[in-house]
Amino acid sequence: MKYIKKIILIIAVFTVLYACSTKKDTVINRNFHALTTKFNVLFNGKEAFKAGLEGINNGYVDDYFRQLPIEPIEFEEDKIIIPTYSRSEMGAGFGDESQEEEKKAATPFEKAEEKAVKAIQRHGMNINGIERNSQIDDAYLLLGKARYYSQRFIPAIEAFNYVIANYPNANLIAETKIWRAKTNIRLDNEEFAIESMKLLLQVKDTLEADLPDEIKEQGHTALAMAYVKADSVQKVKKHLHLATKTLLNKEQGARNLFILGQIYASENKKDSAIMVFKRLENFKKAPYKFKIHANIEIAKNSTKDSSTVALIEKMQKLIKNRDNRPYLDELYFQVGFLHEKNDSIKIAIENYNNSLQAKNGSNKQKTFTYERLGNLYFKNDDYQLASAYYDSVINVASDSLNLRIRRVKRKHKNLASLIKFENVVAENDSILKIASLSKEEQELFFQKHIDKLKKEDEEAAQLKLNQIAFGSTFGGNPLQSGKQGKWYFYNNQSLGFGKTEFLKVWGNRKLEDDWRWSSKIDFNNADEDSIQVNTKDLRYDLASYLETIPTNEKVIDTLKMDRNQALYELGIIYKEQFKNPAFAINRLERVKNLNPKEELILPINWHLYQVYKEIEEESKSDFYKNVILTKYSNTVFAKIIKNPNEIITEEVAVNEVEDKYKEFYYLYKEHKYQETVKVIVDYLPTIQNSKLIPKFELLRAYAIGKYTDEKAYKFALESVAIKYANTEEGKKAREIVKQLNK
Repeated sequence: MKYIKKIILIIAVFTVLYACSTKKDTVINRNFHALTTKFNVLFNGKEAFKAGLEGINNGYVDDYFRQLPIEPIEFEEDKIIIPTYSRSEMGAGFGDESQEEEKKAATPFEKAEEKAVKAIQRHGMNINGIERNSQIDDAYLLLGKARYYSQRFIPAIEAFNYVIANYPNANLIAETKIWRAKTNIRLDNEEFAIESMKLLLQVKDTLEADLPDEIKEQGHTALAMAYVKADSVQKVKKHLHLATKTLLNKEQGARNLFILGQIYASENKKDSAIMVFKRLENFKKAPYKFKIHANIEIAKNSTKDSSTVALIEKMQKLIKNRDNRPYLDELYFQVGFLHEKNDSIKIAIENYNNSLQAKNGSNKQKTFTYERLGNLYFKNDDYQLASAYYDSVINVASDSLNLRIRRVKRKHKNLASLIKFENVVAENDSILKIASLSKEEQELFFQKHIDKLKKEDEEAAQLKLNQIAFGSTFGGNPLQSGKQGKWYFYNNQSLGFGKTEFLKVWGNRKLEDDWRWSSKIDFNNADEDSIQVNTKDLRYDLASYLETIPTNEKVIDTLKMDRNQALYELGIIYKEQFKNPAFAINRLERVKNLNPKEELILPINWHLYQVYKEIEEESKSDFYKNVILTKYSNTVFAKIIKNPNEIITEEVAVNEVEDKYKEFYYLYKEHKYQETVKVIVDYLPTIQNSKLIPKFELLRAYAIGKYTDEKAYKFALESVAIKYANTEEGKKAREIVKQLNK
């Protein structure tokens, strides 16, 4: 019996050894290596590949403000790895076994490649030029796919080509061609990819053996990728439609639908976009991130006012759903946008602020929200608040070269001088108002301010003590360890700590009325630190406030002159730059009544005349016209009013005009663009007969282009080109406009 067992064992060993040979073409050998390849080496390789794909899908962060990429992966440019070794007889670009084993796989894709190479090298049965192991074509496909995701595109194509050349009848030949096409797209060879995919999809569809739906999805997705690279939007839409007929791949199918909706939205085909996004919303197997953003896109692309109420209710339900916390910033923003469309500005602002306060909100979303709030306040003529929001956009934005961010920067820059002058007016007005009060009124004013500060400080100190006292009840404060929930005054440790904090802030005070006053300090008992704190706190010192009030007449006159100049500048800015006649009139009328400098009186009357004429208030424009004609009848302004259509014949010295041009040009070179525009606008009416006017106008256009948008810049240049077409300046302006239109 023992001999029989030994014989069976020896036969089994020899059978296994015989089967292990890759040089013998027998049923045992073929099946042994096929099974070992499929269920051992390739299984582990495919699992590693699957893990790598999951990592990409979970780790890739989509930017929903831009058109999504069809494939959720970003490859580094100029990092195409060319193989440094090859095995010509296999044509797949891998080295010998010892070299491969020395390299340790660092990523799941490298591990998958390692397993594919192992399968080919150890289990390949290439006998007389024919591969006898039916799993080797799968190994080459896995090898190519792993190299694709490792950004080794050229070696990947070698692997795919080997399968196509040596296994033309394999059941995975169509998938291999699709992967080869995708790899060619990555190598900027999209024309070859398009041609090969057309041959695969169109020719195969005409044959009896039709392609599986899964292959069709992959093929049309690859074609859409190729046409994105070729900038053929209509073809992209066509193949995305075809790729989303069956939606067998839930991840890629949802992505394709979302991109298709985005394309329609970018073409302003709102109804088509909404239909696609609704289909995605109803796609049950779609990943949730696509479904929630589909809802947001539906609200964003809504065109019918009647549907706004229903959309707002839907958005509010999504906001209440705890699962949507990661998307609260986007949801609140969209609700705000819908309310803004309905002219419910107050509710819109409230939702925009909720978007900003949402936890884990993205910085990019914040830039849109801040910009929206800035635009709302700008539209409402609250320029200072608008400037603050534009400043927030610039601070939060990560891509300062983005066209939208650059536009916001220009708006913010335009508001900078306005804010500066408004601050000068507000500050000087406050100082002058306090300086005009009697001594008693000044003391009363500052004492109210000090009392308010003390009350705020006391409430803050009490809040801090309460947090210390009751913190352990909710957060485990160590001051109350072991005595959670016990009242503050029963806890000696908390009570002692609170007493120490009180002495630090207030010193040693008697129990009496008005104990907070500095005069109540007990200098005999108070420790040195508390005395130092209280004596140095100038925020509570009435005398220190009174000392800051200016009493010198020259200082007060300077404050008045600076305020008047700021008001005048504001009037010009509101009139010329912001086209806000109401604000311009308010500032100019006010400065007119504040006894401004003599040299400001005529320009103020001139600008008020122009503003009232523009808004067709004839009685007031006539009033200022008469002031100029009676009091300043010999000026150029009066001559322009009398003869608006005639050229002023008064000669101005050429040298004087040239000097002025140099002065304004130096302002421009110092980057004082807004000031350059203002002085040119003020100066031009005085040189109506000068041949140098086109130079001033072109310089003004250049300055406008430096701090406004392209539209305003082009308008200013076109004005020069039309008015002074035969001059060098007109021709130069026309050339720049042509360049801008390209």
